[in-house]
Amino acid sequence: MKIALPTKEDSTIDSHFGHCEYFTVFTLNENREIVLEEKVASPVGCGCKSNIAETLAGLGVTIMLAGNMGDGAVRVLQSNGIEVLRGCMGKVRDVADKWLAGKLMDSGMGCMIHGHECQHGE
Repeated sequence: MKIALPTKEDSTIDSHFGHCEYFTVFTLNENREIVLEEKVASPVGCGCKSNIAETLAGLGVTIMLAGNMGDGAVRVLQSNGIEVLRGCMGKVRDVADKWLAGKLMDSGMGCMIHGHECQHGE
């Protein structure tokens, strides 16, 4: 299993999925322990309009732990087999550990503050 987290330069969750520096991808073993950490380059432009969902799905990612993202990005990720949990913040490793411990739930809040087309899902 692999999980992805939109990441800023300081290794914290980026509050806006489509503008992150890169994606941290953690590979988990059969015991749900992190065994590998990779960085995947973030595409230029809005996350919901890029090919990042296909790229991450192609790598085997099935979970996205994000700060915030619009409903369009959520739909694109879900259509590629990636479950989304929004409302995450902090260091990416700490967020992953909290998710592994069952301590994270989706905030259900979509991106509404950035004023771009991604929030509309087109």
